[in-house]
Amino acid sequence: MPNDRLLLGLKGTISEFELTLMRRRLIDGALAKARRRELHIGVPVGYLWSPDSALEVDPDLRVQEAIRTVFRLFEHLESARQVHLRMCRERHLFPRPGDGKRSGSTWCWMLPAYRNIISVLQNPFYAGVYAYGKSTQRTQLVEGRLSKSYGHPRPMQMWTVLLRDHHAGYITWEEFERNQERLRRNAHRRPAGGAKAGRGGAALLSGLLRCRRCGRMLFVAYTGRPPRRARYVCHRGHQAHGTATCISFGASRPDDLVATEVLRADAPVAVEAAIAAMGLAQQQQAERSHALELEREQARYEVRLAQRRYETVDPENRLVAAELEARWNAALTHLHACEQRVSEATPMSAAAPDREELLRLAGNLHVAWGAPGTDAAVKQRLVRSLIEEIVVDIDEALRELVLVIHWRGGRHSEVRARKPATGEHRRRASSDADAMIRAMAGEQSDEAIAGLLNRKGHRTGHGLAWTKRRVASYRRTARISAYAPARDDSGWLTMRDAAANLGVPNQVIRKLIQGGLLPAKQVMPDAPWQIRAEDLQATHVLSAVQTRRTSPRGGRKPRRSAKRPTTTNNPKR
Repeated sequence: MPNDRLLLGLKGTISEFELTLMRRRLIDGALAKARRRELHIGVPVGYLWSPDSALEVDPDLRVQEAIRTVFRLFEHLESARQVHLRMCRERHLFPRPGDGKRSGSTWCWMLPAYRNIISVLQNPFYAGVYAYGKSTQRTQLVEGRLSKSYGHPRPMQMWTVLLRDHHAGYITWEEFERNQERLRRNAHRRPAGGAKAGRGGAALLSGLLRCRRCGRMLFVAYTGRPPRRARYVCHRGHQAHGTATCISFGASRPDDLVATEVLRADAPVAVEAAIAAMGLAQQQQAERSHALELEREQARYEVRLAQRRYETVDPENRLVAAELEARWNAALTHLHACEQRVSEATPMSAAAPDREELLRLAGNLHVAWGAPGTDAAVKQRLVRSLIEEIVVDIDEALRELVLVIHWRGGRHSEVRARKPATGEHRRRASSDADAMIRAMAGEQSDEAIAGLLNRKGHRTGHGLAWTKRRVASYRRTARISAYAPARDDSGWLTMRDAAANLGVPNQVIRKLIQGGLLPAKQVMPDAPWQIRAEDLQATHVLSAVQTRRTSPRGGRKPRRSAKRPTTTNNPKR
């Protein structure tokens, strides 16, 4: 009995070893076949294995156009999510295998899912690469038993087989690598700590600012009442280690400053960019029309196929004829819908973008940037196309934000923005309006200052017109001295007060000032005239006023003292 058990144990061990050895030989044979480019592996949508064991592009033009549309849109939008939204919005259909497992001659055309877009962009097969061993298995001890899991991705440098230029590709290998870099940058919470992709939102520089003090990326916080204001905060050290927050500041001033720098950098090539945008819009319209034409051609083929199948069946066999007739009607309905979409898209394709409007916007980029219809994500993508990252710090002595812009291409520039004091807000008058109020406050009334500000086109911080009460409120807040004639010892008069003092119209005082007879001054052009009261009592001024009064052309006509005789009903007259 012990010998029998020993013999059975040896046989079992040898059998297990033989199975392991056979499996190892099979795997080595598959690897050797893969290295010889002969191993048939599953291929993505858009490729087929030919009868002579060659990998070739799917001959279906509609399938090819769907794959190329994904790459063209990603080249323009630089975001897989935006590609998915664009294709769903414009109803670009995507092929899926009819059996749900592998590519074949039967396709189900449906709106794409996000996994379809990302699988096309991340698959190296579309770059003409034969890849094998992209994933691996892992073995773990779970509750005393070994558990294997499959499908864990491996880095590209660890792939078992990677053969370039193996077959015809939809894109080149350089384009594939560039797409992977874009997808890597678009990852919002990647551990590298680099700049993030633009994801919309009120903060223009979200994911681009790096703290100069600790080297970490700044976060965006939204505070206040709706609509909430964005602030950039460096608090990663506080969250991770309990240290104090490095820097914190509002987003509006640095956003405006960087936007101005970006528009200044784009200004020399704005016209060329406008012409390129017009060509890109026309190309997209042509691609959309071409995709609809292919869909209509496929629908026509399906109608003809359904018709032939219906006509070949025996009319007496109603069980089959009724089903084929229903399929024919469904194909006709689908063809009618395709023709309707083509007819609706034709006027849109015929309408070319307005060249003059594009060139006008190119000449004034600030108008296009500040337009209400400009998407925040578009602005962020434009900024990220020119700027790698921005290193920011605060100059506490000067209370200024110091931003060092690292432009793509290796150039650097430094810009500064004033950091507002505690409680200071952006809804304040412009610096020009403040200078005018300070210059005129001691010489003009609040009502006169408000009139001049409105004539010059200045507005309050809330965008309202100036009034006497608003000018007075601004003076009190800014601690600006009051109107000088309001003080008893000033001796200054306006033109209206001087005219009332001498009893003449305002035009008389204006003529005397223009003729140089009456001294007067203006704080700035178009401001009211200021006249000293003592200058009105000068001999030459009183003489000129009296001459204006008594002259037959310039003065007033004397009133008649004699009364007209009254008429009576005297019968003797």
